[in-house]
Amino acid sequence: MTKPILYLAAVTFCFSSCKQSAQSNSDGPDSLAIKAINDSSLTQYLSVIAADSLQGRKPFTIGETKTISYLKKSFNELGLEPGNGESYFQEVPMVEIKSVPQDKLIITGKSGNLILNYLTDFVAGSRRIQDQVSIKNSPLVFAGFGIVAPEYGWNDYKDLDVKGKTVVVMINDPGFADSTLFKGKNMTYYGRWTYKFEEASRQGAAGILIIHDTAPAAYPWSVVRSGWSKSKLTLQSEDNGMNRTVVEGWISLEKAKALFKLAGQDESLMAAANKKGFKPVNLGLTTSLRIENKPRKSVSYNVIAKITGNKHKDQAIIYSAHWDHLGTGEKILGDSIYNGAVDNATGVASLFEIASAFKKLPQKPERTILFISYTGEEQGLLGSEFYAKNPSLPLAKTVANINMDMMGIAGKTKDIVVYGFGQSELEDYAATSAKKQGRVIVPDPVPSSGLYYRSDHFNLAKFGVPSLFTGSGVDNMKNGRDWGLKQVADFTKSRYHSPQDNFDPETWDLSGIVEDVRMLFDMGYRLSNEDSYPKWKDGSEFKAIREKK
Repeated sequence: MTKPILYLAAVTFCFSSCKQSAQSNSDGPDSLAIKAINDSSLTQYLSVIAADSLQGRKPFTIGETKTISYLKKSFNELGLEPGNGESYFQEVPMVEIKSVPQDKLIITGKSGNLILNYLTDFVAGSRRIQDQVSIKNSPLVFAGFGIVAPEYGWNDYKDLDVKGKTVVVMINDPGFADSTLFKGKNMTYYGRWTYKFEEASRQGAAGILIIHDTAPAAYPWSVVRSGWSKSKLTLQSEDNGMNRTVVEGWISLEKAKALFKLAGQDESLMAAANKKGFKPVNLGLTTSLRIENKPRKSVSYNVIAKITGNKHKDQAIIYSAHWDHLGTGEKILGDSIYNGAVDNATGVASLFEIASAFKKLPQKPERTILFISYTGEEQGLLGSEFYAKNPSLPLAKTVANINMDMMGIAGKTKDIVVYGFGQSELEDYAATSAKKQGRVIVPDPVPSSGLYYRSDHFNLAKFGVPSLFTGSGVDNMKNGRDWGLKQVADFTKSRYHSPQDNFDPETWDLSGIVEDVRMLFDMGYRLSNEDSYPKWKDGSEFKAIREKK
């Protein structure tokens, strides 16, 4: 990557090539605010949030205590009010479970056995708050994608009784292989691993094993391994997780193929499951597994700050970015601290930058601006789920949610990516702000990764709040689009959810983040001084939810 480009104090919101737009902005009430967003302060924030001393920022650790203390201190120094009543903190009751399965998962068939090794071939855990859980001689059933989606005429569980059984399902959804199904390459929530676990539980299955495949999953097996080798967290529930399957886990694609072979099938079974009307297949195999659990209930924290609006105090625009990452764990290339510099120290630093910009305005915005840094995103969007059910201001009067997660570090781009392209009118606001910079908004270049359903804004969207999630563009100003795409692919392969996601001020080019954050501030500033509410677009699965409120 290129060396950082230092911004002069007089840098304006637009590219230097957009002289007319830059001139029109330079004299506006937001010009000083826009200049407050710069790479110097970003660097200062990043150097703290991504430091080894925070030990990977995992909830329930000393890393959390240090992180949320720093967030509170920073919001306070920026002059922001507490956002949860009189406090900057919102308690999020969670339970941490360290699940340790047997070292080997044995699958038994009439013609022999298949042995899977823990972490290399399979991972498994349980959300049940019990010291020990197990399945014994549980029949294996291949249930395609494990999806029940009536709006798409799809039901992989039709006429299937899975009580006591373990379902084996594929990752992603049918649109990945057939663009005429679901939303084509744009992965839906049905493709997410979280949904598949939820649906298997609703169906009453004893266990579920997801087949990992790098392309449709959008990340390598190493990401699964690193996440499941550590303790996992979930929100506390009244039934202590007893409504969930006994066992949740993943198996590698290689072992899945071996499993099908043992069952007298082959991998063509997976291709068959991609067609409408596929019927689940009893594999004639059984498996048993015992898991030792060490559960611990405690409280984690969302950190919330605000700028109260001058006119519409009860109407909120949310800027969000999760503070948590994966803590410490398995050592890779000599490093065991999962610092999460890109994911998501960049988002938290951007949150501070936007807060600083709003505080530089000569007059407060008419609507309230909420700045929320969520806990537990890496554990399944837990902090945002809790907030959506326990909001500081009513969701019916929450105008918009602008989410920042994994900002780009490769410099300026001609474009900015909108995940879940076509969802809401917030994209029109983004397009207008991007145009001021001489840039355009574009759809996700890898829509099958389903990123719209993989970050905290999704939980607000589920309650009807128009939510925008952008990613830095890929058409790099200096090196072009192919180069930009390669940077994304290299990060996913080598650094995503690994100890190698570290902040390096010598090689990171923060100029792209500066441009992106200025754009997000500009659109939020406009929204903050309007009376209208942006709407979901036709075809969005969230439109009907908002219209009921």
